[in-house]
Amino acid sequence: MALTKHDIAEQVQAKLGFPKNQSVEITEAILETIKATLASGEDVLVSGFGKFCVKEKRERKGRNPATDEDLMLPARRVVTFKCSGILREKVNGK
Repeated sequence: MALTKHDIAEQVQAKLGFPKNQSVEITEAILETIKATLASGEDVLVSGFGKFCVKEKRERKGRNPATDEDLMLPARRVVTFKCSGILREKVNGK
């Protein structure tokens, strides 16, 4: 099962003692800040967790698998994530 925004807000409420509506607002504000920063093309570094990076992808050739038609896929930006060493060790149980 995946961790949801609702779960994060509940954890903020439980660990910090904020009311539920304030916990939801805090969670939303943090996520909106991260989204806006990434949309502007900047990276987001969360110490001890990892780094979200915006990468530029070039235009490239592709193929529609349903029709076998060749086409050009447009240039785009994608978000990648590189976890910190601390997170990697925790995930691997070290």
